[in-house]
Formats: sequence, C-alpha cells, structure tokens
Amino acid sequence: MSETVLEKHDFGAEVGRLLDLVVHSLYSEREIFLRELVANAADAVDRRRFESLTDASLAPPPEATIRIVPDKDAKTLVISDDGIGMTRQELIDNLGTIARSGTRAFTQNLADAKPEDRPNLIGQFGVGFYSAFMVADRVEVTSRKAGTDHAFTWASEGAGQFTLAPATREQPGTDIVLYIKDDATEYLEPMRLETVIRKWADHITLPITVARDGKDEKANEGTALWRKSKSDVTEQSYKEFYRHLGHFFDEPWSTLHWRAEGTLEYYSLLFIPSMKPFDAVDNDRAAHIRLHVRRMFITDKSELLPSWLRFVSGVVDTEDLPLNVSREMLQSTPVLARIRKALINRVLGELKSRSADAADYEKFWQNFGPILKEGIWEDSEHRAEVAPLLRFRSTASDDWVSLADYVARMQPKQNTIYYLSGDDAQALKNSPQLEGMKADGFEVLLMSDPIDAFWPERLDSFEGKKLRSVTQEAEELGKDEDLPDISPLTTAMKEALGDRVSDVRATARLTNSAVVLASQSFGPDLQMQRLMRRSGRAMMPSKPVLEVNPKHKLIETLTGKLEDKALIEEAAVTLFDLAMVQEGDLPSDPGAFARRVTDLLTGKLG
Repeated sequence: MSETVLEKHDFGAEVGRLLDLVVHSLYSEREIFLRELVANAADAVDRRRFESLTDASLAPPPEATIRIVPDKDAKTLVISDDGIGMTRQELIDNLGTIARSGTRAFTQNLADAKPEDRPNLIGQFGVGFYSAFMVADRVEVTSRKAGTDHAFTWASEGAGQFTLAPATREQPGTDIVLYIKDDATEYLEPMRLETVIRKWADHITLPITVARDGKDEKANEGTALWRKSKSDVTEQSYKEFYRHLGHFFDEPWSTLHWRAEGTLEYYSLLFIPSMKPFDAVDNDRAAHIRLHVRRMFITDKSELLPSWLRFVSGVVDTEDLPLNVSREMLQSTPVLARIRKALINRVLGELKSRSADAADYEKFWQNFGPILKEGIWEDSEHRAEVAPLLRFRSTASDDWVSLADYVARMQPKQNTIYYLSGDDAQALKNSPQLEGMKADGFEVLLMSDPIDAFWPERLDSFEGKKLRSVTQEAEELGKDEDLPDISPLTTAMKEALGDRVSDVRATARLTNSAVVLASQSFGPDLQMQRLMRRSGRAMMPSKPVLEVNPKHKLIETLTGKLEDKALIEEAAVTLFDLAMVQEGDLPSDPGAFARRVTDLLTGKLG
C-alpha cells in the first residue's frame, strides 16, 4: 500500500472503551471470537444470495465457502468468505463506530450476566467483530463489495485509530487477517480451530473449511438443524442455534420443532425467548422468521408471522417454492399464506399449553404480554384465540388474572367485565374510580400498557360478558341506591364549567372522594381520550362527565351555599381541576389552579 493513499481515522467515541471491555472482561472465553467472525461471514453470504434474487450478477459462486487458514510461521489466521462484501464507507460505518448499543449498556449487562452467559453478550450488542482483538494484536480486513470493482483494506491495532487504503481482491467478499498474540497461538492449530467450529458453528449450512497440511478440510457438518429429527438434536445444539439466529444470550423459553408433510411440506424451528431484547426501544414491528427454500436462505421479510408475534424467532424451510422466488411471488403465493396460518396456530397452541403453569407462563407474559395484546387489536381472525392468553393485575388478587378467572368470580347478576386503564399500575390501585367498585364487591382489571386503551373495544366481550371501562357509566353500580337530590348544585356547576364538560351529575360510585371524571356511555374512555390528546391526533370531540358524590361533606356544604354564585363557580372549576389531577392530567390552567388552592389554604389557616 502506498503511504500517500493511507487514510487514518479515529474510532467512534465509545469504541476504544468497548474494545477494552471485550478484551479484558471476556478474556477467559477467547474462543468465541471465531464463532462471531464465522457467523458474520455466513450472514454476508446469505445477504449476497438474497440480493442476487433481483440481480443475478451478484450471485455468489456455487462453491461458496468460509475458509480458515492458520499460518504458524507468519502467526496469522485468515478467515475468508464469498459474501456481499463492504464498500469503503461501509467499512468505516460497520467497523469504526458502534451504531446500536453503547458502552454503558454493554458494561451494565456484562456486570449483570452470569459468567457462562458473558460470551454471548458481544453478539447481542452487535460488536462481535471486536472480539478478534482478544487474540490478535492487529486486524486487517480487505473487502470488495459485490457489484463493484474496488476493494479496500481496513486495519487497526485496537487502539484509538484505524486506517483505510485501496486494495485488490479478485472476487467479491472479505478476508480478515488476525495477527495472533503470543499467548493465543493455540488458535493456529487446525485441530483446535475445528473443535471450536464444531462447538459453535456446526449448524451453519455453508461449508467451513480449515487448512491443514496444504489441504482444506471441512470442519462443520453443515446439516440444517431444522431438517434433523427432534430426537437427533441436543438441547445444547438448540440453544446455540437460537443464539446464532438473533444474537441472543439467554436460553429459549420455548422451542417448537416440527416437520409438516402432505400436500404442503416444510420444516420449521421456532423459538420464544426467555427475556426481552436489550434494545427495548425498537420501531421495527415486523416478525423476522427466516425463510429457506431447500436449505437456501431467501429472506427474513416474508411476514411468516404477524407483528403481534414478532418476539418469535426461527427458520422455515420449504420444498414448495422455486429457488429464484421473487419478492412479488412472496407477496402473492398461497403457499406462504398456508404456512403462515400453520405457524400462528402452532405458536398459539404452545402458549395455550404453557399457560396452564401459571408461574412458568408469568415469565413469558412479563416479557411479551403487551405485544401479544396487539393481536386483539389487529387480527380479527385470531382474536378469540388470543383473548384467553391475556393476563392482568386485578383489585381482587395479587396474582395475574385471566379473563376466564374474572368471569368465574363475577357476582350472580353481574353482566360486565370492568377494567380501568391508565399510565401506572400502582396509581390505578389507588384511583377514586375504584371506590364504589370496591365497596360493592366488583372486581376490576387494572391495565397499564399503552395498548390497553385500544384493544378492549375490538374484543368487545368474553364468554358473553361485555368489557367496559369503569370511567364509563357503570349502570350496575348503585342503581338501587337512593341519593340525595343535589340537582340545583349540579346544574349550577355545569353552568360554571360550560363546554369543559358534557354533564355534571350525582354518582353512587364514590365513597371517599368528592368528585371523579367519567366518560360518556358511548365513545372513547378517559384513557383513550388522554392518549389522543397527548399525541395531538384529531378525534371526535368528547367531553368528560364530572360526577359528584352527594354524601361528601364538601358537597353537602356547597349545597347549602347555592346563593353564593361566585363561590359555586370557583368551587366547580377547582373540583374539576382536582378531578383532572386524580386522573393524572394537568389542569387547563395550572397556575390559576395553584392560586385557587393556595387561597383556600390561606383561608383555612388564617
């Protein structure tokens, strides 16, 4: 390379610190560097195959291989692939910065993880390439992007900088050269390399070879794990394949492995994780099940599962599609529609079976319950099957409650499943909305996920019982109770509040609070109205109802002071603002509200 064209670049802000963490915190698990580099190479070949579906000129060679060449004399280890390759800018973007998870998250999760799980963290955080520096003093990456004639070499000694320079490579793909450290020469022994590959990468279908005595010896079995009989696959093999699929470091909560035969033949291996991914904020709502045709990877964007099952990972391999299947065919072929239906039914069946063990199912629900609820909102075909899988907190139990549990405990003449949705589960337990419900022995489901404001409307009922928010009119509550007539007060308060409310009325559903907001009998409940206001989206105008407790001492006092119009007007506005605060909202004029409360306290203490 000519010094005149050598570019020097500084690593991204956190790469230096992260390199130090990888090298020193994972020092005892050095062999996983080979797993990471081989997995990256396999992914690169898969990506090239996928791109060739729409551009045949990009197709990898039929004999595409991951080739590993140790050289004891030069103390180098070379890992080569026939993958998609990288451009100059991609080398900078992929190897010079950490785009996803930063050092802070990596450090925290490294500290929290069990020692045996730490090696898998690097894959989880998208930093597997940097594990090369656990065994190498210097790393050189020469890559040529498929479809281009230009190659570049990225090089670094794992300190604060890396260099870039033009290079030559006869074919597209990538060569990684590791200059092995003095205390890591075991990774120059072909037998040691083969052992590591069999342990970590035996499931990769692409051939992996290790050079030994001048010959390339195949190091992996290369049999698609999902095509094996369940009896021939060990739990360890399932676990390693699961981790390879999604760069996870946990163990699967559930493994579903089966072969479908008959008019439609396919193999499927699906996993449900046992923990949430670290990337908690993920705007990608698509499920990414890998579609293979006769073992060859085609795409992970064929929508084999709906978005409300996007936590499921895995592989589907079919005999009933052509290898050159196009994106357009994927969108229209009835084969995938039939496979999709079968996969959904299989996953729902597994969840139904596992839900019989409450403690076991709770682990799943805590991680993925909010996502599963989206199926009620989005999928009318499977709504009835998803509903029994839902779990809730409740005013009647400290355990998770199903809709079936609720119905079984309903009062004899109760025809409604009551729920209360809001932003915080603990705040919901103390909400004045529940006072009358608790007093009359009605159980209420407590819902604090954002999706809870939407899906009950779509489900509508369960086992013939209507679902209804307690913020809407509770017709069964206190309907036989005689209430004091405070209509002159409620009329005056409604006049004072004007268009801020649709009505002011007496209620029997309060025991301790003076007022509470309610929504109208038809239309969005309070939580839905709140979310729509926050989002700024247009919606049908809906004004709340202010319900007043006629037995509260304050209301009794105000009833006796109707002649003081100014007092009634100020009390009405203040009580309305208090009701807003009770629901977790700000008054329309927080400053004025604060002044009124201050004046009241001043008068009380004066």
